[in-house]
Amino acid sequence: MLCLTVLLLAKDPAHIKEIREHLSQAMRKSRAEPGCVRFEVYHSQTEPRRFVLVEHWASQEALDQHRLAEAYNTIYKPMVMPLVEREGHPATLLE
Repeated sequence: MLCLTVLLLAKDPAHIKEIREHLSQAMRKSRAEPGCVRFEVYHSQTEPRRFVLVEHWASQEALDQHRLAEAYNTIYKPMVMPLVEREGHPATLLE
């Protein structure tokens, strides 16, 4: 399993509501994709510009397919990424 944590920071506080709506929509679509084990989006209560994505994918192939799918290409990439600073952290779960 591949785990991915993505830290997002809104560049402009005026875009927070828009980012939140796009991330909610992308989350719902991503959860329906093959190989998606977990996909959650969190909005910080203490730092309003901060969002955290927690994704678990069955395999690298599932993540690669996600990056070709609708949620990533029609919502996340064109509508969210230009509005945020992004820091991705791929990881493996310790056993």
